[in-house]
Amino acid sequence: MPRIIKAALIQASSTHDGAEDPKVIRAAMVDKHIRMIEGAAKKGVQVICLQELFYGPYFCAEQEARWYSITEEIPDGPTTQLMMETAKRLGMVIVVPIYEVDGTGIYYNTASVIDADGTYLGKYRKHHIPHCHPGFWEKFYFRPGNLGYPVFRTAVGRVGVYICYDRHFPEGARCLGLNGAEIIFNPSATVAGLSEYLWKLEQPAHAVANQYFVGAINRVGKESPWNIGEFYGQSYFCDPRGQMLAVASRDMEELVIADLDLGLIETVRNTWQFYRDRRPESYGAITAP
Repeated sequence: MPRIIKAALIQASSTHDGAEDPKVIRAAMVDKHIRMIEGAAKKGVQVICLQELFYGPYFCAEQEARWYSITEEIPDGPTTQLMMETAKRLGMVIVVPIYEVDGTGIYYNTASVIDADGTYLGKYRKHHIPHCHPGFWEKFYFRPGNLGYPVFRTAVGRVGVYICYDRHFPEGARCLGLNGAEIIFNPSATVAGLSEYLWKLEQPAHAVANQYFVGAINRVGKESPWNIGEFYGQSYFCDPRGQMLAVASRDMEELVIADLDLGLIETVRNTWQFYRDRRPESYGAITAP
């Protein structure tokens, strides 16, 4: 039986040069995204995900403690509270990736999931933290996630989150499927070059292997003063068969919208019995030291 929901991704560029005051940038980016979320509501969107660290530039291009100033508590921080109010006002499920503080000097790359009635449902903390290649110094800013791979029961279905570099690790993608996810959102910040050829390969593969929908988000443009490369956009939705449903451009801000028929999940799982035929007792090497 069809279960169709209208889902969206926000692909955007930074409003300011990264040399500006981080708090000024945060305020401008929050305002910008509220307008884009409101635009999505007018188009009937029921669930939306913002890009990784949406309220700033990708500041991990440098190692500077000034960016600690825009960390926020979850759910009590101002951005999460504003998004809870916005979700309730618009009747929309919102996935909100921000820079979280959880005690003095304890920071995470986190995404909150807020239901359509404004209820804060919980959060996912990015597990896999890169510290590689010039311009991706994330271990300076984030601890590895410690909350597992939660799946949230929302007004539109069961939602899970994986963040950027996580996408290179199939183990967590499988855990999300085992936990009942129907839609996985992967907010990212990734530049052209080394990993671009994987962008439309890995996550459709996760969708096929785990038989759920995936929404992958990437920002666009070049960000000064670092200029580590071009964020190449191409945000997309794919279905449990790995088929692309909507794909954004590589260089323009866009609201990517797709109708997702969650009923397709049962159809695909009844055809390919991957969960029935798993052999977890034989997979010990995956978690061995």
